[in-house]
Amino acid sequence: MINTKQFYDYLVNKNLDFFVGVPDSLLKNLCACIKENSDSKHNIIAANEGNAVAIACGYHMSSNKYAVVYMQNSGLGNTVNPLLSLADEEVYNIPMLLVVGWRGQPGKKDEPQHVKQGKLTLPLLKTMGIEYMILDDNYQEQIDKCYEYMKNTNKPVALIVRKDSFEDYNITKDKNDYTLTREEALDTIIKELNDDDFIVSTTGKTSREIFELREKNNQGHSNDFLTVGSMGHTSSIAFGLCLNTDKNVYCIDGDGSFIMHMGGLAVIAQNPCDNFKYILINNGAHESVGGQPTVGFNIKIDEILKAVGFKKVYQATTEEEIKEAIDKMKDDTMGALIIYTKQGSRKDLGRPTTTPIENKEALMKKLLK
Repeated sequence: MINTKQFYDYLVNKNLDFFVGVPDSLLKNLCACIKENSDSKHNIIAANEGNAVAIACGYHMSSNKYAVVYMQNSGLGNTVNPLLSLADEEVYNIPMLLVVGWRGQPGKKDEPQHVKQGKLTLPLLKTMGIEYMILDDNYQEQIDKCYEYMKNTNKPVALIVRKDSFEDYNITKDKNDYTLTREEALDTIIKELNDDDFIVSTTGKTSREIFELREKNNQGHSNDFLTVGSMGHTSSIAFGLCLNTDKNVYCIDGDGSFIMHMGGLAVIAQNPCDNFKYILINNGAHESVGGQPTVGFNIKIDEILKAVGFKKVYQATTEEEIKEAIDKMKDDTMGALIIYTKQGSRKDLGRPTTTPIENKEALMKKLLK
């Protein structure tokens, strides 16, 4: 394994001291190290990976230095447009160092949503004309080569990071004063819904907790669409579901997902559906990939939702407030609920035992009957 702080120090000593990106579980130790050792002007946690590439482009033009852009390989999809239409050598020819966590690496067991991404990570980079190296213990030499490549070509270059590449780097996570856990909030929500209500839940621990709560309560899973990838698109999936049913659809989102593709909610609110119910659980963190902070506690999400067209926005910090809000939302058109929770989840939290296709087919069978 690579000593995380030594890797960070080597980047900084090469004048690669500006970091921007979206946290990744395979990079959580590196992200923790960056957070602890870089100030807020040298580490920007972006809304999404395309946003990070664009920031890196602006940074280079204002400094003639190279940004380090970190992401999970699933985020490469968000970068395709700015990498090809902005940074590419045939457009503006702007260099940056991409540090990409390789989820779903062929031969390594991983979750379903990562398997295809893992197979296509290297071919996708090759198709885009981006040179890459797979990070190993000779990282100093690799960083040197990447630096010289950027200097000589003005092109982006990538370091691909396999699972368990970095040693543990633990820091104290940011805490908030809320007492409710996300799982307690989800349990309360589920108990307030009936058998004709459907849920579309965001990727990560939210969907995992919903699956386990259904198991605990001896309920089936046909009322839930457990989004296992496509971060930021949960609300759009739920909206699409609403268009051809009169059943209530509760979108259960997270602050990181909300921020990643916020524009989708503006479109949804301007095409209102009586049965679209939006719930955002805000713990101020990308908890599923290491607990790096979002800007969820620093922006007025309630006012944003109202500004784009949501008619009523409720807020809750307790189980009783959640119950009261959901009761009111049942009759609302374009109502929303923001629930504030602390970080953290059970150490024994499992993963869905059904496949994504089985999940989809069960939901469709019930929704269309």
